[in-house]
Amino acid sequence: MTVQRLDVSVYTVPTREPESDGTLAWDRTTVVVVEAVSGTVTGLGFSYATPACATLIHDVLESVVVGTDPMDTPGTWQAMVGAIRNLGRPGVVSMAVAAVDTALWDLKARLLQLPLARLLGMVRPSVPVYGSGGFTSMPLAELTRQLGGWVHGDGIPRVKMKIGLDWGARARVDLERVAAVRSAIGDDAELYVDANGAYTATAALRTARHLAEQGVTWFEEPVSSDDLVGLRHVREATAVDVAAGEYGYDLAYFGRMCGAGAVDVLQADVSRCAGVTEWLRAAAVAAAHGLQVSGHTAQSLHAHPACAVPNLRHLEYFSDHARVDRLLFDGVLEPTGGALTPDLTRPGMGLDLKRSDARDYRV
Repeated sequence: MTVQRLDVSVYTVPTREPESDGTLAWDRTTVVVVEAVSGTVTGLGFSYATPACATLIHDVLESVVVGTDPMDTPGTWQAMVGAIRNLGRPGVVSMAVAAVDTALWDLKARLLQLPLARLLGMVRPSVPVYGSGGFTSMPLAELTRQLGGWVHGDGIPRVKMKIGLDWGARARVDLERVAAVRSAIGDDAELYVDANGAYTATAALRTARHLAEQGVTWFEEPVSSDDLVGLRHVREATAVDVAAGEYGYDLAYFGRMCGAGAVDVLQADVSRCAGVTEWLRAAAVAAAHGLQVSGHTAQSLHAHPACAVPNLRHLEYFSDHARVDRLLFDGVLEPTGGALTPDLTRPGMGLDLKRSDARDYRV
């Protein structure tokens, strides 16, 4: 029994309208899909990335993976990481490894006829989520409708919005939008904000004081995630939890962030940090520092491994990925009661590529 081939495809889905946060704008989501084939069984993995990942998989990773035993997922992951040594670990390379690694875990679970959560070993039957969107490009009415809908319509008791307009230059408007959202969701729902590194440490601290008055309990990337000193400064001076880590691609990054005392909650992203294999190790690093871990976006990839992590706080239920996943895959989980519950009647991650529907978006 070996991995006989990797089939790679790329899909780009336009957003309904242009979107932005405090430091970036975009109008599409690209998904690199990997199918790992062993006999009559196929494992599905993917990453929200760039078509360059597909080229790297063909040119570098495929020859490393084909012929390996699908039961030896960690060993194959280690071989992939060794093969990309001279290309650099962060960024596109780790996202390519992530797409293959998730496909291999899915393949292993399907071969064993187990849901991935069961294969990894569950500590919980479901995982809490927070609704995430609230882009800075949204008009105020749309912003309050989206976040209020998650709370009052879908029963998700925690939601997140973007702040940091124009690289933090319009903090007053940010706070006005926060106040409007608080009014729309009510006093009982948790409210999170994400500045995507837009502020300086001084401006972030000044903003955090006002956020606390609105009952905000989560301040994501108040400054650049590379500024560990700035993150720690904000964390030590405010009662609002500081979170970061979504741009972590390897274990050393997560170790530095946790060791610096920079965050209250470590974020890690399966689709960026080289897959399920490294995500589980990142969660262990957080646990060693007495911290919780939160899955960053990519909720379809996180739902099963998150059930296996004791120190999980929650997953980000990201609106863009929710829409794209429904367009491309069967078996996509919907939040119920503020949580995602893996379907334990389906093997692997429980997802299948909708080939006919996805064809319209294929690059």
